Amino acid sequence: MAKITVLGCGMVGSAIVKDLALQHKVLAIDANESALQTVTDMANVSRQVLDVNDQSALQATVQSSDLVINAVPGFLGFKTLQHIITAGKNVVDIAFYPEDALSLDELAKAHHVTAIVDMGVAPGMSNVILGCYDALMQVEDFKCYVGGLPKVRTWPFCYKAPFSPLDVIEEYTRPARLMEHGTVVQKPALSDRELMEFDYVGTLEAFNTDGLRSLLTTMSHIPNMQEKTLRYPGHIELIQALIHSGFLQQTPLNINGQEVIPREVTSHLLRQQWLLQPGEQEFTVMRINLSGTFEGKPCSVQYDLYDEYDPISQISSMARTTGYVCAAAANLVLSGQYAQTGISPPEYVGKDSACFDFIMDYLQQRSITYRKTQD
Repeated sequence: MAKITVLGCGMVGSAIVKDLALQHKVLAIDANESALQTVTDMANVSRQVLDVNDQSALQATVQSSDLVINAVPGFLGFKTLQHIITAGKNVVDIAFYPEDALSLDELAKAHHVTAIVDMGVAPGMSNVILGCYDALMQVEDFKCYVGGLPKVRTWPFCYKAPFSPLDVIEEYTRPARLMEHGTVVQKPALSDRELMEFDYVGTLEAFNTDGLRSLLTTMSHIPNMQEKTLRYPGHIELIQALIHSGFLQQTPLNINGQEVIPREVTSHLLRQQWLLQPGEQEFTVMRINLSGTFEGKPCSVQYDLYDEYDPISQISSMARTTGYVCAAAANLVLSGQYAQTGISPPEYVGKDSACFDFIMDYLQQRSITYRKTQD
């Protein structure tokens, strides 16, 4: 039974704790005592309040761990990962920060650390699937569509955020990088709207977001790649109204002698509107399309995911589809099945067929099913 430290006990972090505690001893860490209440009275789980900004305290705490999970908010993620690596600890990371994790590759290798980053649903499983097929065929086109949404639409946004609103706002405002005909191009987030139909859901709108991340570097030989976020129709227009009205800008304003940052105020106000309530029904939907050639013949593959809130475990779909991928990767590292030192984005893991099969089986055992169709 290994000892795992999970940093961050929010919606996804707590799901990871609960899953890993079935097989391992887990230390759950969060800066807020209230967050740790979600994992009380659980076998194999201990808790500790700790600010990950305290590097010396963090590194001292993880010293006895066999593996660390980095599930802190995005704005804390990169530095936290750096501290974990410096402590010489293997890590699986789902913090989804804007910085480039590959810049820590030399540091991880110098400390003989295996660090799997972005190991969630997307980025995460989308990369794993692409990595698998890149090793099997000549991929020429990759498209990923993904979103997490409430089943009941509540006006005006018809959206609930399983993550911090600041992280969602970052997704809506950072330019989207795509690969088109072998060249990296930038487009505004929320651009290139598509209306798409999905089983169990109906019509959703898709728009560009900066979700390719490491794929732009590791899969640069694939001429066309894009990721789009899915929302209920009309969401784009509402967010664009906030942007054009200045509600998401980061430049401080002086109002009656008080300096305020519009984005932080907006995030504070949206937190309550976007808060996913305990027991609220929600779902995750994803579609991955790959096309190219296999043994000189045209080939196309599609994977579809539809997953809902689990009323038995009371774990949200987004926490399940993100957290269990992370937990699967943790078990791969702990077993020695994946032991590559340095920074490993998920596509590296997916290239190993045994690792790919392990992750798929791990998710299937938890009723998370990726349906495959192939032409």
